[in-house]
Amino acid sequence: MSKIVVLGAGLVGKAIAIDLAKKHDVTSVDVNNEAVSSLKPHHVNTIKGDFSDKLWLTNLVRDFDLVVGAVPGFLGFQMVKNVIEAGKNIVDISFFPEDSFLLDDIAKQNNVTVVTDCGVAPGMSNLILGYHHPRMKIDTYECLVGGLPVVREWPYEYKAVFSPIDVIEEYIRPARYVQNGAVVVKEALSDPELIHFEGIGTLESWNSDGLRSLIKTIPGVPNMIEKTLRYPGCIEYLRVLRESGFFSYDEVEVKGVKIRPIDVTAKLLFPKWKLKPGEQEFTVMRVRVIGEENGKQKTYEYNVLDRTDLNTNTLSMARTTGYTCTAAVELVLNGSYSRKGISPPEFVGEDEKCFKFILQYLKERGVIYTITENQS
Repeated sequence: MSKIVVLGAGLVGKAIAIDLAKKHDVTSVDVNNEAVSSLKPHHVNTIKGDFSDKLWLTNLVRDFDLVVGAVPGFLGFQMVKNVIEAGKNIVDISFFPEDSFLLDDIAKQNNVTVVTDCGVAPGMSNLILGYHHPRMKIDTYECLVGGLPVVREWPYEYKAVFSPIDVIEEYIRPARYVQNGAVVVKEALSDPELIHFEGIGTLESWNSDGLRSLIKTIPGVPNMIEKTLRYPGCIEYLRVLRESGFFSYDEVEVKGVKIRPIDVTAKLLFPKWKLKPGEQEFTVMRVRVIGEENGKQKTYEYNVLDRTDLNTNTLSMARTTGYTCTAAVELVLNGSYSRKGISPPEFVGEDEKCFKFILQYLKERGVIYTITENQS
């Protein structure tokens, strides 16, 4: 039994702690006392504390075998840096905007394994591409992914399980993708496309900045793109808000008080985006890898459609994100994955045993990826 500390007790952090506590001695840490208190019935130790305090965090993690990062993105980079400097291995899902490889040298100096972006997308999507890249000459990689409420409620037809500011970041951060070997940068929410998904219906996809590390770590793939999925019509609302300045980080003065519009917007939107008790949601993802394998054209397609687990009341986004993370935790703990420095999930996926372990781990928890192959 290993000692693990999970930093962050939000909806995903909670699912991570509960899953790991079935086998390990787990402690959950959050500044929100209500959040950590809800974990006590699940045999999870709890601490109320501020993990943005470096000295406090360093003293905290000293007694643990591994750290899991599940904090909002704006806290993620510094938190991971502090954990590295404390000499502890970490698996992180904070999806911070900074380049994680800025921490590569310091992680290697501290002999630390750091698995970043280890969720569903980025995360499982990276693992899939990382697995196939050394095994075939890939021409095209495409990931379509979204988490949505079952009930479409006006006006946004969307509910968030992450920090609202992290969600808004998807709508304003320029989207990067690779086309004909060149990196293309477009605004988020661009190039909308209607796509049909079995069991769901028609959804709308748009460019988002989900490739992240893949642009740097997977060279030679001429076409790579990730697009986010929402119900049709959602994009127009978001574009109006963005173009009107509601997502801006630049302070404006209102009656002598300087405020950031994004803070007000997040405060107003969160109640509308918050899942109501008993409200169900689903996560849908389709990953296609197209290229040449053993001299023949091959297409691999991975599909997952996961819904709220009504038995445990665990949200699908928490399951698909959290259990990918906890699978990676097990790989690091048992020594199956021990590469030092920064490891985005595609590095983990290169190893066939690691890749298949994660697929099986997810399957055992009801998160099932259907894999189809087409050869021409």
